[in-house]
Amino acid sequence: MPRSTPLRRPALIAGLVATLLSGCAAVPKVQPQVQAASAAAVGLGDAAPLPAAGDWWHGFGDPQLDRIMAEALAGNPSLDAAMARLARAQAGIAANKAGLLPQLSGDASAMRQRLSEKYIIPPPYGGSTRWIGSAQANLDWSLDLAGRQKALIRQAGASAEAAALDVEAARVTLSGAVAQAYVDLARATGQASIAGRFVASREEQLRLAGTRKRTDLGSDFDLRAAETLLAEARQAQIRADGARQLMIHALAALAGRGADYYAGIADPSLALDTALPVPAALPADLLGRRPDILAARARIDVAEAGREVARADFYPDLDLKGLVGLQALGLGSLFTGGAATYGAGPALHLPIFEGGRLKANYKGAIAGIDEAIAGYNGTVLGAVRETADALSAIGTNAADAAEQRKVVAGLAETVRLDEVRVRTGLGARLDVLDAGDRLLAANQRAVDLAADGAAARVRLLVAVGGSFDPLAHPNLASATGAAATGR
Repeated sequence: MPRSTPLRRPALIAGLVATLLSGCAAVPKVQPQVQAASAAAVGLGDAAPLPAAGDWWHGFGDPQLDRIMAEALAGNPSLDAAMARLARAQAGIAANKAGLLPQLSGDASAMRQRLSEKYIIPPPYGGSTRWIGSAQANLDWSLDLAGRQKALIRQAGASAEAAALDVEAARVTLSGAVAQAYVDLARATGQASIAGRFVASREEQLRLAGTRKRTDLGSDFDLRAAETLLAEARQAQIRADGARQLMIHALAALAGRGADYYAGIADPSLALDTALPVPAALPADLLGRRPDILAARARIDVAEAGREVARADFYPDLDLKGLVGLQALGLGSLFTGGAATYGAGPALHLPIFEGGRLKANYKGAIAGIDEAIAGYNGTVLGAVRETADALSAIGTNAADAAEQRKVVAGLAETVRLDEVRVRTGLGARLDVLDAGDRLLAANQRAVDLAADGAAARVRLLVAVGGSFDPLAHPNLASATGAAATGR
């Protein structure tokens, strides 16, 4: 009979493990209900992939824009906040990795206490008041049998990846905001210049109206009309100058600077019709080019790791615990050999009945995955729409600008012919001024169209990922592929 005992021990251990596992609460059989959108599902895949645009704003050829952009990317508060969130997420990785390592702590205490004479310590110590001293080192090491801590580490890693991508997305958004504000500054500067010419033209019209009135060739009505037109021209000039100031303030704020920065911003020298590296159609790799989409994909990974954490809570957790130290009644005996104490052993936690808490947490984690996927899908659809809108705006603007150039050319020819008529005595100077006003209005519209076209090209570059280069982030390769396939 004694020889059969070793044969029974493995079976006994296996039975004990089976009993422990059978006592655990059952993991609910629920799965995520939302599917991640793929590139094919949102109509991508026909156009060739695009190379990264790099520092695309250099294409405007304006050193002042390059300077403001560099200062914005170095000191914008929103970018600083994104960097701080990244640092916090990276700290979370280290904190969770520490959970896999042995935890060592120390405790020491000295307490004056009356000992009960009716408890475990008999008289003469029982019933007396004495110092109780204790100094102890404690060891706690989780074996993480269910993989809960490892899942927490994966979750923290995915959170840090999402935070890093948020930084890149903030850079893309910021560069687009600076470029668009600078285009609007160029627009306001151009409009202010034309408004100044309008004022000069209307002042000359007012002088002619006054002369005609004095020579009885005109009326008070003509004079008042000329005064009104001059006031409108001056009003337009004031508004254009005000818009220019607002854009200067916006650029200073984007650069992370205050009022001291305003004086350092001069009139832009960029050409609004500058060609930028924009695609002609929706790029096939759009989902892998935008950092906000990749960040949303990483947050799905965060949610999936959260499901693994919730699943691990259903299984036994085994820790190794140990202690070594000194304990004594009376401080004088604390540091003697007989005061030594030590111990070690396993500690098992087995969830049996939690009132439905574990199941609710697991279902909540599944819902979290659905929420993350829905957020990802919303980001994808928003990106496709932003890109398509920018492409349409560029096409519409190009056609509109082409017709406007014809309008400007036609009015310029009208002004030239009116001036010929004046020189030959067949026309009046007022006719030339009227035609010139129409030409100035057409030039104002042309400036608006040029600025709108430049802004649309900037929006398109931002919509396709701007300067973000996924290849510069090797750790994003899997996320990029997952985003493209909708895994």
